[in-house]
Amino acid sequence: MTAMARVLVLAGLLTMLGAAPARADLTVFAGLQNAPAVRPATGLSVGFGLLLVGWEVEIARAAQDTADLAPSISSGTASVYVQNPIPINGVQFYAIAGAGLYRERFGDLYEHDDVHAAIGGGAKIELMGPFKLRLDYRIFKLRDARSENPQRVYAGLTLAF
Repeated sequence: MTAMARVLVLAGLLTMLGAAPARADLTVFAGLQNAPAVRPATGLSVGFGLLLVGWEVEIARAAQDTADLAPSISSGTASVYVQNPIPINGVQFYAIAGAGLYRERFGDLYEHDDVHAAIGGGAKIELMGPFKLRLDYRIFKLRDARSENPQRVYAGLTLAF
C-alpha cells in the first residue's frame, strides 16, 4: 500500500510541475462606436486563458447622440479567443468571437432588447510589470436593431494576474 501511495504522490507532483499556469486579465477600455453615428464607448472585460485559447466576458456601453439620432447601446458579451501564447516583441495578437445580449435605447422614445454576435481582433502590448495596452476592433451583428452592424475600436489598460 505504501508503494502505491508513493507512486500516486510522485505522479501528482509531476502533473502539477508540468501544468501551464492559468492566466487572467482585467481590462478597462474607452473608444468609439459607429452606426448610425460615431460616439464614445466604454467598458470592462474579464478574461481567462490557457496557452492558445481563452474566454472573456465583457460589458460595454456606447453613448446616445441626440443630434444624430443615435441610440445608446449597452451590451454584455461572452466570447472565446485564440492568441499567440508567447508574445512577439512584447505583443500578443488575438482573434475573438462571441455572443450576448444588448439593449438599444433612445431616451423615452425607443427601447429594444435582443441578442447579438460579435467578431474581431486586436493586440495586447506589454507595458510594465502586469500592465498591458490593449487595442481592439469589433464588429457587431445586432438582431432587429436600428443600428446596423456597429463597429467599435478601443484602447484599454489591462492588468494581468
